[in-house]
Amino acid sequence: MSNKDPDEILKKLDRSANTIEASGFFKRFISALAISFSIFQLYTAIFGVLDAQIQRAIHLGFGLSLSFLLYPAVSTWRRDRVHPIDMFLAILGAAMPAYIVVNYRELILRAALPTPEDVAVGTLGVLLVIEAARRVVGMPMVTVVICFLIYAFFGTYAPGILAHRGLTLSELVSHLYYTTEGVFGIPLGVSSTFIFLFILFGAYLESTGLGKFFIDVANAVAGWASGGPAKVAVLSSGLMGTVSGSSVANVVGTGSLTIPMMIKLGYHRNFAGAVEAAASTGGQLMPPVMGAAAFLMAEFVGVPYIEVVKAAVIPAALYFIGVWLGVHFEAKRGNLKGIPRSELPKFSEIIRERGHLSIPLIVIVYLLVSGYTPMRAALVAILLSIICSALRKSTRMPAIEIVRGLERGAKGVLGVLIACAAAGIIIGVVTKTGVGLKLASGLLDLSGGLLLPSMFFTMITAIILGMGVPTTANYVITSTIAAPALLQLGIPMLAAHMFVFYFGIIADVTPPVALAAYAGAGISGGNALKTGVNASKLAIAAFIIPYMFVLSPELLLMGDLDIYLLLSIVTALIGMIALSSSLIGYLADNMKFFERLILFAGGLMMIKPGIETDLIGILIFGAILILQLRRR
Repeated sequence: MSNKDPDEILKKLDRSANTIEASGFFKRFISALAISFSIFQLYTAIFGVLDAQIQRAIHLGFGLSLSFLLYPAVSTWRRDRVHPIDMFLAILGAAMPAYIVVNYRELILRAALPTPEDVAVGTLGVLLVIEAARRVVGMPMVTVVICFLIYAFFGTYAPGILAHRGLTLSELVSHLYYTTEGVFGIPLGVSSTFIFLFILFGAYLESTGLGKFFIDVANAVAGWASGGPAKVAVLSSGLMGTVSGSSVANVVGTGSLTIPMMIKLGYHRNFAGAVEAAASTGGQLMPPVMGAAAFLMAEFVGVPYIEVVKAAVIPAALYFIGVWLGVHFEAKRGNLKGIPRSELPKFSEIIRERGHLSIPLIVIVYLLVSGYTPMRAALVAILLSIICSALRKSTRMPAIEIVRGLERGAKGVLGVLIACAAAGIIIGVVTKTGVGLKLASGLLDLSGGLLLPSMFFTMITAIILGMGVPTTANYVITSTIAAPALLQLGIPMLAAHMFVFYFGIIADVTPPVALAAYAGAGISGGNALKTGVNASKLAIAAFIIPYMFVLSPELLLMGDLDIYLLLSIVTALIGMIALSSSLIGYLADNMKFFERLILFAGGLMMIKPGIETDLIGILIFGAILILQLRRR
C-alpha cells in the first residue's frame, strides 16, 4: 500500500468506501435512491418517527438496496455499471423489509405463529443482511454472525453451561425477523433515528470545508512549537474525528496533509503514520459527536445521550493529552523544530474568514446540554451548516452541493446501518438462547471472580473482536457478552459499557490487525507493523484510562464535583506523563533503560485510586525527573 493515492488506501482498508463508480442511468438511479433515503429520514425526524418496526424496516430496505447496488458481489466485476445479479438482489433487499410494512397488522395478530410464507421471507431477509454485511463490513463480522447462528441451531451439542435445547428454523426466524429483538432491534432503531442524522450532519460539515478549517486552526495554534506538524495532526485529527466517526477515513483525510509535513520536519515514516493513526482513532472518543456506538450506548444503558457525552469528556481529554505528550517527547528526543511562524496562517485571519463554519458544532453542544433530543439537535445543526456556509462567498455551497449532501449522507450511513442489522442477529441469538449470561459467568469463573483479571479478559475480548470488525458491531457484541461480567462485579453500568467501548475503538491501532495504523503506513510509506507498534505506544492512554474510570467512576462525572475528582484528574495526568515519557524514552533528557522501567511502574501505580499508590507513583516520577534534570 505504500505511497499509494489516499483514495486507494481508503478503499483497500475501509470496505464501506469501496463502492462502484456507476455512470449513465445507473448513476442517476442510485443518486435518486440515496436522496430519497435521506428525504425519508428527514421527513420522519421532522414530523415524527413511524412505529418502530415500520421505521426500521423502511430504513433497512433502503440500506440493503443501496448496498447491493454500490458494492459488487465480486471485485472483478465491472465497476462502472450494476451487475444484473446485484440489481436482482437490490430488488429483493427492498422487497423483504417491505413485506413487514405491507403485512404489519397481520404479522402482529399471528405473532409467534409464523406461516410458511413468513418463514421463507424472514429467512431470505436474514440471508440478505448477512450478504450485505460481507460486502460492506467484511468477513470478520460475517464469521461472528455465522458462529452465533450455528450455536442457535446446534446448541444441544455445546459443552457445559453453554448447552441449550437448540432452535428450529421457524423459531429462530420468527425471533430474528419479526420482533424488535433481532435484525430490527435497538442497534437498527438507533441507526434509523439518531445515527443517520448525525452522519448527514457530518456530510454537510465536510462540504463546507470544515476539515481544512480545523487543520489551519491547528497549524496556527501549534505548528510553530517543537514537533509542530505532529501536534497539528493530533489537534486536527481529534477535531475531525468527532465529525467523521471513522478512524481509517480520518487518517486518510487529514493524514494526506499532516503526514508529509511530519516527514519533512524529520519524523521517521513509521512514527509519522503512527501519530495520525493514534489521533484519528481517538476522534471517535471525542465529544460532542462521538462514534455511532455512543448512540447505542445511550440506548443500552438507558441514559440521555448527553450523559454519555459528559462521561466521555475527561477520558477523551486524558487520551489526547497522552498522544500529545508522546509527540512532544519524541520531538524533544530528536530535537525536531516547528514550522517558522512566517509560513503559518494567522489565527485571527482564519477565525475572521472561516470561523462561522464552527457555529453548527457549538450550537449542537448547546442544544444537547439544554435538553434537546439528539434528533432535534442534529436537525437544527444540519440546517445551520447550510446557512452558515452561505455567510461568506468563499464557503457558500451551491444548490447542487446541498442535494449532493443528501446523497453522501445516505451512502455514508451504509456501513453503520448494515453493521447494526448484522449485530441485531447476534443480539437475537443471545436473547433467545441466554448465552450472554452464560458467557459472562464463564468469564467470571476464568478470572476467579476478581475485578482486575475480569477487566483484563474483557479488554482482550474487545480488542480481538475489534480486529476488522467495525466499532459499532464490536461494541454491540462486547456489551452483550463481556459487559455483563463487569456488571456482576458491581461496576456501574455506564462505566462497564464505556470500558468495552474504549477497547473496541483502540483495536484500530492494536497489531496485528490495526487498520488505522495500516492507513497511516500507506500514506507515509513506512512499515505497517512498526507503525502499528508506534501507534499503540502513543495510544497507551487508551489502554490505561478505562481501568482508571472503572476504579474511579468520578472520572466519568457520575457524581458531584469534589476534591476526589480533582485529585483523580491530577494523578491521572501525572500518570500519563510518566507512561508516555517512559515509552518514548525522554522526559527532561534521554532515559536509560532502568529509568524507563521504573517510571513506567510509577505511572501504573497511579491507575488504582488510593493515597498510598498515588504517593509512591508521584515520588517515583519526581525522583526520575530530578535525576534527569541534574544530568542534563
